[in-house]
Amino acid sequence: MNTSDKSALRDAATVIALRDRHSDPHVLMGQRGATAAFMPSKFVFPGGAVDPADADVPFSRPLPALCAERLTEDAPGALSNALAAAAIRELWEETGLMLGDPGEWPGTAPADWAQFAARGLLPSAHGLQFVFRAITPPGRPRRFDARFFLVDAGAIQGDLDDFSAACEELSHLQWVPLARAREFDLPFITEVVLAEIAARVHDPEPPASVPFFRNDDEESLFLRLQGHSPLAARP
Repeated sequence: MNTSDKSALRDAATVIALRDRHSDPHVLMGQRGATAAFMPSKFVFPGGAVDPADADVPFSRPLPALCAERLTEDAPGALSNALAAAAIRELWEETGLMLGDPGEWPGTAPADWAQFAARGLLPSAHGLQFVFRAITPPGRPRRFDARFFLVDAGAIQGDLDDFSAACEELSHLQWVPLARAREFDLPFITEVVLAEIAARVHDPEPPASVPFFRNDDEESLFLRLQGHSPLAARP
């Protein structure tokens, strides 16, 4: 992959943390900076590009089998593991919240994971559900092949309202009522994903098929990662 070309398509992972799903569902969101090259000032879920070290991150518990199967339809096994690791890392870096179980790392943790390991935790992918995939349209300053993971907030370690360990990439971190999330300034794809989450809020099981919003130089299509039959087309 040519990482020197900022417009090159990069694999990425996004996390939709869902709190109080059966009573008063909220999702965790933050605002990107006004000078950010990608989606400036927009409210988004935590997420970001896969780092090379993510492929070798050990898990205390792996992804649910169905989610791993859906990921590997278009990504080799090593990449599916890296995507899950990137989701956990980005949630930790951008919010300070951790998905993990008590345990010691085998050997030395990569630099990006050193503080995570110092907390005495191993990343756990068990709570992640692969629920959406989207490719950034051509012509944008940054392009990502993003996989969206839903996680119930009950799987997160520690105080859900403590963002003190977060980096500064997202501001105004908050648990947004799911019913009011569309009142914020959102990217189009975030609105689409929110509709998918609203439809799944009371379903604790991973989806049997995963929506895929594919954009390339010729067309934009909604597909499903279960035989890739088109759902709908957009110009």
